Amino acid sequence: MTRGFPVTEDDAERIVLHVDADCFYAACERLREPELRGEPVVVGMGYEDGDDAGAVATASYEAREHGVESAQAITTALERLPRKGSDADGPTGFYRPVDMAFYEDVAADVRGVLHDLADTVREVSIDEAYMDVTERTDWDVVEGFARHVKQRVAREAGVTVSVGAAPTMSCAKVASDAEKPDGLVVVEPGEVREFFAPLDTEAVHGIGPVTARELREMGIHTAGELAAADPHELGERFGERGREVRRRARGEDDREVEPTGKPKSLNRESAFGEATADEAEQRERVETLAAAVAERAARRGALYRTIGVKAVEPPFEVNTRARSLSGPVADADLVREVALELFEEFAGEEVRKVGVRVSKLSFADADQATLGGFEGEGKRPEEETRTTEPSDGNDTEGQVSLDDF
Repeated sequence: MTRGFPVTEDDAERIVLHVDADCFYAACERLREPELRGEPVVVGMGYEDGDDAGAVATASYEAREHGVESAQAITTALERLPRKGSDADGPTGFYRPVDMAFYEDVAADVRGVLHDLADTVREVSIDEAYMDVTERTDWDVVEGFARHVKQRVAREAGVTVSVGAAPTMSCAKVASDAEKPDGLVVVEPGEVREFFAPLDTEAVHGIGPVTARELREMGIHTAGELAAADPHELGERFGERGREVRRRARGEDDREVEPTGKPKSLNRESAFGEATADEAEQRERVETLAAAVAERAARRGALYRTIGVKAVEPPFEVNTRARSLSGPVADADLVREVALELFEEFAGEEVRKVGVRVSKLSFADADQATLGGFEGEGKRPEEETRTTEPSDGNDTEGQVSLDDF
């Protein structure tokens, strides 16, 4: 772990973590196929027989050693790293198609951990997020807290993340990338500018290749040189953006971690150490998760209209069951009761992971409701849905929300 860098007195106490999954799609494929660990893995489209166009979505670090990169044409990737089983001499790699449905399921597990460990989470993409953990830890022990985040993600989601801790969002993001893969970098208050100083200007948030090239033309190659540059000269060349990136290079970033919006659902999931058919163990885990989900909803002031469960059978067959209620409620006992009833279908079957979810959330200010508080008291939940989702290459697009099953 590298220890680095209060920027301003107001920022001195703020603690931001940036969590970034390492080669996320490839990591998900290794979760499904453990034999791929340590092997070059390329996730993308266009390498199948009959395809003549496509691009790399993710390349594992082992594949990158052979010149394969994200967004690269798949034809180039195959030239540099032929597909396993080909007649090519030399190193070969494993190629897998993009399976967004499966990746979103793993991402939901990751985000479940992050939301459980932070008061505010900003989800940036399927594989990265910011956490404001100011109220959860302090600078004396933030390294241990960040390590706990990494360990819980590894245990509950099965993937590796790199974490950067800093007083600002822009610094935390750079820190998370500093020692990939499986990195942990803490940049303490007062050291942000020192941390940035030797880095290329492109490390500063808001600077891309074009701006970096223009800065080099001005004789500015590093973030330290940018921090010391004349703000008026930068303003004349780039406008307000020039002065802003200079402030970022000096460690001045007053942006707050703001959530991307209220969640559509809340869930908790838990994987067994090994797949189990022990019915008592399964029911106990479902009860624990139901209580945790209901507590999380209560903490957020959320009512819910749907209660659901997930059962993941070996190897990775995802089954979900859900039941709609007659109105929005906040009732922990009902969550437990319905979850156990829905899980009965899988009780005694071999499962590797279980989950409980509440969805169709509403956040209107109102007294907490129970099912009996609605017209039609005594009605049972009325609508049940069932889905079975083997991970078979579904190409659903879009960013996964924290709690999607």
